[in-house]
Amino acid sequence: MSIRFDDRVAIVTGAGNGLGRTHALGLAARGAKVVVNDLGGARDGTGGSLSAAETVVEEIKAAGGEAIANGANVTKIDEVETMVKEAMDTWGRVDILVNNAGILRDKTFLKMDLADFQMVIDVHLMGSVNCTKAVWEIMREQGYGRIAMTTSSSGLYGNFGQANYGAAKLGLVGFMNTLHLEGAKYDIRVNALSPVAGTRMTEDLMPQEVLDVMTPESVSAGLLYLVSEDGPKRTILAAGAGGFACARITETQGIYLKPDEQTPENVAANWDAITNPDGAEEYTMGGQQSMKFLAEASKALGLDLKR
Repeated sequence: MSIRFDDRVAIVTGAGNGLGRTHALGLAARGAKVVVNDLGGARDGTGGSLSAAETVVEEIKAAGGEAIANGANVTKIDEVETMVKEAMDTWGRVDILVNNAGILRDKTFLKMDLADFQMVIDVHLMGSVNCTKAVWEIMREQGYGRIAMTTSSSGLYGNFGQANYGAAKLGLVGFMNTLHLEGAKYDIRVNALSPVAGTRMTEDLMPQEVLDVMTPESVSAGLLYLVSEDGPKRTILAAGAGGFACARITETQGIYLKPDEQTPENVAANWDAITNPDGAEEYTMGGQQSMKFLAEASKALGLDLKR
């Protein structure tokens, strides 16, 4: 199977450097027309210049591809809408959105200014919301769309000094889960990439020999599959250093306590059973949890609570 993107139009945010750059180059190399978006700011989001995006566009054109540069700030919906309009005016459609733009403002929560917390939420979470909102109706009318969020192990599992980043990144998983449900009948597939790579975001966090193994290109291989025509749905793909894995949120079977047993003491006494991973399930919508609990209550009380 050869994965191609001929006649597809892709928008990649934060594509001037690092993962966004290799995402954009990979899509273009396989036939996509690409909007290379990058504000051109520093790692903490300050400053701005279109030169990084323009450099990637020149790389794509030199290799025979089609691309345009765009400097929209993803936190500003008017600039995002203008970017999408430019793509539509140039190529008449938008098939793929890669929400990759991000910043870092790491500090322990005790020392973190709430303005830095808000800014990271605004870029990672609301930036992805803005870009997705701007293309959503286009993809619905086309009956086709592929959207990738960029989550992180910091959001899935936690990372010291990254309360803001982790909160934003796990928020994107919840965003993905609901968009999957709302976009399914229009063939809009929404997935999330959880990458680790040697980029300017991680350059001072890891030794050079580790960074040399964690190439952005290896991660982009996974991203290209996520946004392909036959790609998956509602999947968190972890990728780094040539490794690929699927991260899942599961729920244990748990227990049922009758009304007269529903005390904190009984929750404590049954903690091992509540947390027992045997038979844990991955749910695809929130109502499945409610139905599980109601089914157990119905059985114990002899009631029909599922009507």
